[in-house]
Amino acid sequence: MQGTRFVVSYHTAGTLAANHSFIFKFPFPVQLISVSAAASNASSAILDVGYTGALEAYLLNMDVGDSSVAAIKDENSDFVGGEFPHIAAQTNIIATLDYDGASGTAAADFTLVMVFSEG
Repeated sequence: MQGTRFVVSYHTAGTLAANHSFIFKFPFPVQLISVSAAASNASSAILDVGYTGALEAYLLNMDVGDSSVAAIKDENSDFVGGEFPHIAAQTNIIATLDYDGASGTAAADFTLVMVFSEG
């Protein structure tokens, strides 16, 4: 059974001057099956996805797409542990953007799209 798929998105306008964290939770268990991210410029931004206490538990050091061409992680092997993360109900899911990587170019007009399935 594939379950119900749904999208969660986040966007910041303009050139970023600090790291960002996007935090949310679901009232039911989910599975993270895709992460897509992009900046409108050629940035050095890096994205991690995890939960409270383990900020890199699901996705580690994803280079976001540049110049409005999104990068995507949608294969089992793209995620920590080599499988799509199963996330318990009421877990605080945290996507953390290092806006300029290792003091490189700051991301502008950052967009994040995550696809989950229920169960």
